[in-house]
Amino acid sequence: MTAMTQTEKTGARTDEAATLIGDARERIDALDDRIIGLIQERMAVSAVIQEARISSGGRRVNLAREMEVLGHYRDALGKPGTALAMTMLELCRGRV
Repeated sequence: MTAMTQTEKTGARTDEAATLIGDARERIDALDDRIIGLIQERMAVSAVIQEARISSGGRRVNLAREMEVLGHYRDALGKPGTALAMTMLELCRGRV
């Protein structure tokens, strides 16, 4: 089995483009790792908030707050931001 060249791995048609794509993909992978870490941190903070709310006799979820978050993501990222926020909120709910 032969190893794929950088050009084959990236789908680029030149070595220059393949190098650029390879470097950019490494940066994207690093950004993805940071995003995942931030989401995990957000999940932990959300769990603290939910625990405090439940312990004080409140509900686990504050729908008004979730609507604020959805609006913030929609305003910043457009319609796909709403879907992203919904996924994030789902990850952060019910961990308590």
